[in-house]
Amino acid sequence: MYKAVFIDMDGTLLKSDHSVSEANKLAIHKLQEKGVLVVLISARPLHGILPISKQVVADNMPVVSLNGGYILYKNEIIYEAAVSIPDTISVYNELKGYDVSPMYYSQMDWFAEMENDRIKKEQKITAVKIKIQPFDETVKWWEENKTGPNKILIAGEKHLISAIEQRLNEMHEGKLNIYKSQATYLEVMSLEVSKAKAIQLLIERFGIDKKETIAIGDNYNDKGMIEFAGMGIAMGNAPEEIKLAADYVTDTNNNDGVAKALHQHFF
Repeated sequence: MYKAVFIDMDGTLLKSDHSVSEANKLAIHKLQEKGVLVVLISARPLHGILPISKQVVADNMPVVSLNGGYILYKNEIIYEAAVSIPDTISVYNELKGYDVSPMYYSQMDWFAEMENDRIKKEQKITAVKIKIQPFDETVKWWEENKTGPNKILIAGEKHLISAIEQRLNEMHEGKLNIYKSQATYLEVMSLEVSKAKAIQLLIERFGIDKKETIAIGDNYNDKGMIEFAGMGIAMGNAPEEIKLAADYVTDTNNNDGVAKALHQHFF
C-alpha cells in the first residue's frame, strides 16, 4: 500500500491554463481521507504554490518549493539550501553575452536585473512582486542575510538554454544541480537540492519507506524523483526520456492524468 504521493505542479497537476481540474482535486481529497500523505513538489517559489495548494491539499501537508530548496510544513520552514554566493557570481558571469533572463529566488523574495516579457510571464504566477535591481545590490542582500539563491532560473530560447546547460555543467560539474524544467527554462541549485532529496527528507520524517511512495511528474527536473520513488509516474505530455524513466505513464495534464494515475493505483 502506498502511503505518500508527491505531485509536480506545472505540466502535471495543472492544466495548460494553470488551473486544477475537479477530477484531480477530488482524487487528491479522497487520498487524504484515506490518510495518504499528499505533497505538492514544484520548481515554483513558495508564494507561487500556496494559492493553489490551499485549494488542493490540507493545511497540515508539507509543501516543497524551488525543487526542494525551500520546504514548508505547518507554517515552518523545515529545510532550506542555497547556491553559494561565489558559485552564483560565477553563473552570472557565464551568462553574459547570452540573450537570456536569469532570475534569483531567495526564500520569499526574487530578483532580476531588468523586466521583460519573460519576467512578466513568471510574475503572472507569482504573488510576490519581483525586485528589479543591479546584480551587485542583490549580492549585497545575500551577504547581509547570510544566504544565497535557493534557485537560479534562466529563461531563454531553446537552443540557448541547451548551450548554457552544457556550458554550466562543464564549469560546475559536481558542484551544482543543473537541469531543465522545460525546454526554455534552466534551473540551477545547490547539490543539496533536488526533488528526490526532498522526498527522502520527508519520508524519513514521517517514517515512510520509499517503496511506499509515488512520484508524478512531466519534465527533466522530475526525473530524479520519478526514478527514486517506489512507483514513478510520467505524464502523457512528458518528453520520451522521462517516460522511459517511469514505471507507469498516465494521461496528459490537460486530460486529468493525475486523477487517472491515482485511480489506477489507489481506487
